[in-house]
Amino acid sequence: MKENKSGISFFERYLTLWVIGCMIVGVLIGKFMPVIPEFLGKFEYAKVSIPIAVLIWLMIFPMMMKVDFTSIKNVGKNPHGLYVTWVTNWLIKPFTMYFIAWFFFYVIFKSLISPELAKNYLAGAILLGAAPCTAMVFVWSHLTKGNPAYTVVQVATNDLIILIAFTPIVAFLLGIGGFTIPWNTLILSVVLFVVIPLTGGMITRTSVIKHKGEDYFNNKFIPKFNDITIIGLLLTLMIIFSFQ
Repeated sequence: MKENKSGISFFERYLTLWVIGCMIVGVLIGKFMPVIPEFLGKFEYAKVSIPIAVLIWLMIFPMMMKVDFTSIKNVGKNPHGLYVTWVTNWLIKPFTMYFIAWFFFYVIFKSLISPELAKNYLAGAILLGAAPCTAMVFVWSHLTKGNPAYTVVQVATNDLIILIAFTPIVAFLLGIGGFTIPWNTLILSVVLFVVIPLTGGMITRTSVIKHKGEDYFNNKFIPKFNDITIIGLLLTLMIIFSFQ
């Protein structure tokens, strides 16, 4: 797709409009064609939607292929930025997200929403706050002209941390919020949304580089997936909002 001078394609440049449009379409589908979300809702395992899981794979797999775990050997070269990332992602953000969400849902908006809805919103905020968006870091780094090599190190280390830190942190915060801890759902979510796409991306990356070389992988293979992430994001939003 043609890019402008800023390096952002037309599709990416008006992403906000596409997001809003897909949200509206999703709501309309749920209202006027409820048979669609009802049908998709049948495909569920341990409270995890299989259709949404597939779309999330579509969204994050191209980014996961960019993760080069050999870059971890460079962690010691400039660790200060990594320390900030790790502390923010795992010791600050999940807990501040919980308390901010609790304050708004149970204090500020207490008279506007029911206790049950507030509890559900709080659970969503906990899951969101404990899940660093490792894949989109590549996008923001590209748009801000960041250091790509350093970005890879940050993403690779965070992807390793999420394997062991996400489940216990979410379980702890859900427990504080008064939820029954769905261990099977939490563990399945980590496997589906982190382990599988990360492993698939690593295998694909290694295989392509082995047979075609790193230059081909970076300059020809990866660009083929430029819009796949955004398409996966938009379709995911459309389905999620159709369930509302």
